[in-house]
Amino acid sequence: MPDYGLPLQFGTFITPSAASPQAPVQLAQLSESLGFDLVTFQDHPYQPSFLDTWTLMTWAAASTSSIHIAPNVLNLPLRPPAVVARSAASLDLLSNGRFDLGLGAGGFWDAIEAMGGRKLTPGQGVDALSEAIDVIRGIWNTDDRAPLRLDGDYYQLQGAKRGPALSRDIPIWLGALKPRMLRLTGRKADGWLPSLPYLEPGDLARGNATIDTAAEDAGRDPREVRRLLNVGGSFSARRGGQLQGPSEQWVEELTALALNDGVATFIVMGDDPATLQQFAAEVMPAVRDAVAAERIGSGVATGTPRSASAIALRRGDIDYDSVPASLTAIEPGDARYRRVRSTYMRGGAPGLVLQVKNTAEVVEALAFARAQDVPLGVRSGGHGISGRSTNDGGIVLDLSPMNAIEILDVDSRRIRVEPGARWGAVAAELAKHGWALSSGDYGGVGVGGLATAGGIGWLVREHGLTIDHLRAVEMVVADGSVVRASADENPDLFWAVRGAGANFGIVTSFEFEVDEIGEVGWAQLAFDASDTARFLERFGAVVEAAPRDLTASVIIGARRPNQPLIAQVLAVVDSSDPDTIIERLQPLAEIAPLVDQSVQLMPYSAVMANASDAPHDGQGEPTARSGLIEHITPEFAQATAEMLDRGESYFFQIRSAGGAVADVPEDATAYAHRSANFSVAGFGRDKARFDVIWDDLARHFRGLYLSFETDLRAERVADAFPPATLSRLRELKREWDPDNVFRDNFNVVERAITV
Repeated sequence: MPDYGLPLQFGTFITPSAASPQAPVQLAQLSESLGFDLVTFQDHPYQPSFLDTWTLMTWAAASTSSIHIAPNVLNLPLRPPAVVARSAASLDLLSNGRFDLGLGAGGFWDAIEAMGGRKLTPGQGVDALSEAIDVIRGIWNTDDRAPLRLDGDYYQLQGAKRGPALSRDIPIWLGALKPRMLRLTGRKADGWLPSLPYLEPGDLARGNATIDTAAEDAGRDPREVRRLLNVGGSFSARRGGQLQGPSEQWVEELTALALNDGVATFIVMGDDPATLQQFAAEVMPAVRDAVAAERIGSGVATGTPRSASAIALRRGDIDYDSVPASLTAIEPGDARYRRVRSTYMRGGAPGLVLQVKNTAEVVEALAFARAQDVPLGVRSGGHGISGRSTNDGGIVLDLSPMNAIEILDVDSRRIRVEPGARWGAVAAELAKHGWALSSGDYGGVGVGGLATAGGIGWLVREHGLTIDHLRAVEMVVADGSVVRASADENPDLFWAVRGAGANFGIVTSFEFEVDEIGEVGWAQLAFDASDTARFLERFGAVVEAAPRDLTASVIIGARRPNQPLIAQVLAVVDSSDPDTIIERLQPLAEIAPLVDQSVQLMPYSAVMANASDAPHDGQGEPTARSGLIEHITPEFAQATAEMLDRGESYFFQIRSAGGAVADVPEDATAYAHRSANFSVAGFGRDKARFDVIWDDLARHFRGLYLSFETDLRAERVADAFPPATLSRLRELKREWDPDNVFRDNFNVVERAITV
């Protein structure tokens, strides 16, 4: 069979001997240090002289850092496939994507029966393995939210839950030799794993032909099935039988197996360290070079092919074949796609996600995206309520790998942060120096989105918006140029970035001047807010009258039948003095009947440690509306109470702003509504009904905060930016983005946004 053109890999095959339990792990570590790609272990659960292979693989994965781990092959009849699926996913996640799954149908049926397994005929074993593969892939398929059910001849599942979500596509390799197993390999598996000592001349060619035919009949490319081979032999000065001789003989024979029989992974059987060392030093590089030389000009397609099923999910408007090889591209059909398709609240289905690691890759990715003429989203942390960092059928530039946090100068408290960092991580790093930066109220928010929109955080009344601490940015603008913007360099662009940055480019790093912040008071107060209007009015009055070291927000959920309406007030007092904290909180505690309370002294970083690292998995299209307001007047409080009584909002929040925010002139940044003392946000159940309600409430507002707005009607841009600000933004848009590349957000171009 001709060469399939796949990249060559080399592995080791280690005996899981219980006589010297650390020896297999040490051989795994040796394999990694020698440059092997893979270490594999036999699995014979009925063998008392062997360690349990799952336990050993877990220990080996924890004792290594880069080499892949796999069973060679797993005895499936003694391991329920649903449990195997979870175990494989767990080990892969724990090892950062280093687990591959080799499976076997059984074979030693008397020993399997002695251990409590079901004794099958060879044909039944193949059928059971086929069902098991369906179970395993079904458990891994977290895109399907329905419980997994299977009424098979060998396995029955009555609504098994799927997951955990994979970070990569775990390949399934089958240890196969007979025709039925080979046909199953071609239909369902990702690799064929026989052992050379058990093969007769011509078996590889016949096996490849059987697999290829089965793959093609199933609509697959035969190149999707990697051909692996366990090989064994010994090094000697003189030529003998197969793989019995000097290194040159091994190179010659393995090269022929690669080029003539399509073997892409060679796994050395044996536990002798000297053999592994000689193989790594004298055989592996020579075989790679020989195969690479033969492939030049041969016309053989090289590289790892995408599966036919994955190609079928591609969107027609994107030229996938022209994606620069230097970029990490995640497509529908990739296991990783599930982790990057959506944002915190919005479900997405982009045609392509490009993960970028540095500014040069941002430039390259942007150039590719511009050439496609499809929607373009730019994502940092992926939390943004507005949800514009995903789309349907377009491209998303994912900046999450760009997450470095660097201290530039201790004396001036100047730091550099990349856009993919999340504010919880930033707070933790700054806490080491006794510093903090007011930055929203949730640690899972990405730096990039918030630091170009405003940043209303827990220290806002005393220290201002996040953008008020911004001193410079590096960014990639629409034509691919990398520019620096600050008060002295491109000052107009720097003005625009602070409040409307998504319209002008992709910020690749931010420089902030941060504050010295010690421990703070963190209060969580729950109130009976049945008299909702009076509660809101008193909350507003107390916050406005409070010293600036108090910042607070109130959250009200939906009313529950026959229960009082509960409002939760969250507050930070920028003081480490308990008496000061209590003094600031006491007026808040008196605005309504208090039903629960918690007040703690903690670092600001602990307040921001309120998010997990789990990937976002938003569903549907959220409805969120926003507004900025000067004061919580009796009229606004009554209108809000009536809105809440109608039950259309399941989450309503008022966050305090004001204070230091208003110290900055309104024309100093693109964020202009600085006299507002409060930011208001609400989430609705039904978009049409909620828009009507919120539009009526909006008569009390003076502006809005785009980070909490999902309404794409053109009026929202005018609400966010006063006329003079919007006019200046449009002039700068024409200068910096004349082709309107960055349009898939709240676009400042006139009449650019439609329903």
